[in-house]
Amino acid sequence: MLTLAHFLTLSAIVFSLSIAGIFINRKNVIILLMCIELMLLAVNMNFVAFSRFLGNLDGQVFVFFILTVAAAEAAIGLAILVVVFRNRQTINVAELDDLKG
Repeated sequence: MLTLAHFLTLSAIVFSLSIAGIFINRKNVIILLMCIELMLLAVNMNFVAFSRFLGNLDGQVFVFFILTVAAAEAAIGLAILVVVFRNRQTINVAELDDLKG
């Protein structure tokens, strides 16, 4: 039987992997966006686990709002990334350090 500790441990592992991905790879914007999505996944897993084990549906409803924000963030982030790639011919974070309007 799976307990709350199992879900919280898995969520902590996923969150730690996303933090490690952000700190280890600071060059590729796509990987940074994927790591942010992993963070949101870990938080959603916590909400669902607590909601299930406490018998309250509020956490599961809140997950839908987080998923909506995550989908919008991914769509807008990738659209910005495509525009930056068209203008600069690179998605390397080190080369995207100056902003000119």
